[in-house]
Amino acid sequence: MKSMKKVLTVMLSGLVATSLLASCGSNSSGENGKDNPTKTEAKEKETEKETEKETEKETEKETEEKSSGGAAAKINVYSRDSSSGTRAAFEELVGFEGELTDQAAETSGNGDMATKIGQDEQAIGYVSMTTDFEANNIKKVALDGVVPEVDTVLDGSYTLKRPFTYVTRAEDDFENDDTKALVAAFIDYLENSKEGREIVSSEGGIVDVDAGTPWSELKANHPVVDQDNSGLTLRTGGSTSVEKTVKAALEAFQPEAGNFQFVMNHSGSGDGFKRVLGEEKDSANAIDIGFASRDFKPEETVDDGMMSGVYCQDAVVVAVEASNDIQSLSVDQVKGIFTGKITDWSEVK
Repeated sequence: MKSMKKVLTVMLSGLVATSLLASCGSNSSGENGKDNPTKTEAKEKETEKETEKETEKETEKETEEKSSGGAAAKINVYSRDSSSGTRAAFEELVGFEGELTDQAAETSGNGDMATKIGQDEQAIGYVSMTTDFEANNIKKVALDGVVPEVDTVLDGSYTLKRPFTYVTRAEDDFENDDTKALVAAFIDYLENSKEGREIVSSEGGIVDVDAGTPWSELKANHPVVDQDNSGLTLRTGGSTSVEKTVKAALEAFQPEAGNFQFVMNHSGSGDGFKRVLGEEKDSANAIDIGFASRDFKPEETVDDGMMSGVYCQDAVVVAVEASNDIQSLSVDQVKGIFTGKITDWSEVK
């Protein structure tokens, strides 16, 4: 019996020992194995920290690139259509006629150009100095350090300038004599009167106001202005850049000339000549006065018109979205951008 008890005691002790060993083995495995909660949490935290560091680095890199005009700042070039006098003058003055990058986005007019630039932080384009820069969320870019202003255009230090020109129908090709006389009177008011020059100047045109003659002296040459002209309509067209100055002058001239009516339909300098003396002069698009924001070309035979000339000067202004920190570009940089040789803001900052 005693022998049996000893056997049972030994067996029981063995079982207890085996159980304890198994328990220890399990704990040891947990400490060194993959399922240990403490180890797993530590690794997860370490991974999170590494991820955060990488994210911070990427954010810093993107911020640096954007602020310096890096990879995130591709230049978006905007230009005008091929009939635009502003485009012709700009390409000629900068020196890249026929070399415009095929990546340029085409705009339909001066107003459309200003709108699109103002909506694109990476944009660059060019507009008339008569443009309302603040209203369109755009700003002027100096050229070789010279800011486009009236004084710098007049003294010749700002070189991207061009004339606002006009041409009328031939002397015997107006609808009637009163319309012909009214056109002559308006041109005299626009180009030569002190009042007309003041209006043009107030709308951004560049002109010597003090050299103008008071309208009270000029009107004696135009008796048509003293009659009721409410049944007459003057039609203008051509350059979109001249619209602000021409519209303001027409509105001011109306009460001075018998309250005539006027219709403006401006689609580009290329149409100015065509619609008074060219192939469209007898079409539904016919006008009485055609305007261009450049010199008329040799093939545009303006001498056939009753009157032609220049009523003011204008500057072509390189423009960017208002938040762009670019202040000045050289002529070579402007040329490089518009020919596609410079494509990123980091190359000019």
